[in-house]
Amino acid sequence: MANVIQGRPRGEGRRVAVVCARFNELITRELLRGCVDELERHGVDPDAIQVVWVPGAWEIPLVASRLARKDDVDAVVCLGAVIRGATAHFDYVAGGAARGLAQASHDADKPVVFGILTTDTIEQAVERAGTKAGNKGREAATVALEMVDLLHTLSS
Repeated sequence: MANVIQGRPRGEGRRVAVVCARFNELITRELLRGCVDELERHGVDPDAIQVVWVPGAWEIPLVASRLARKDDVDAVVCLGAVIRGATAHFDYVAGGAARGLAQASHDADKPVVFGILTTDTIEQAVERAGTKAGNKGREAATVALEMVDLLHTLSS
């Protein structure tokens, strides 16, 4: 039998920063609501959750990187909504945010979770912010806690 190692979404004693974009706030507020609720359901103390608002998804990686380097942050959850339009702007913003968050996670050696919706339509974004497709903010919170636990296990 293989030795299987995996994390569990345990929130007790964890400190989580959430970076949320104001652009498409109709969507991002719902992602944030789901994220915070899920963190608390898993045992994260509400006082251990720090929410930082930024103008848009492009600005998320810089703030996430800064937060991830702090000793009093175990994980950073990044929430935003980039909706495709008629120009290439979507590709630049979505790609830049993804690259920036991957780099932030690597540099800090901490979970920096990509909870940024990248959809073709506003309807798809609404579906992923709490209707038919669930709430991706909730999923991002669970991923963050699971990864903190997994990294802790691997360090032991």
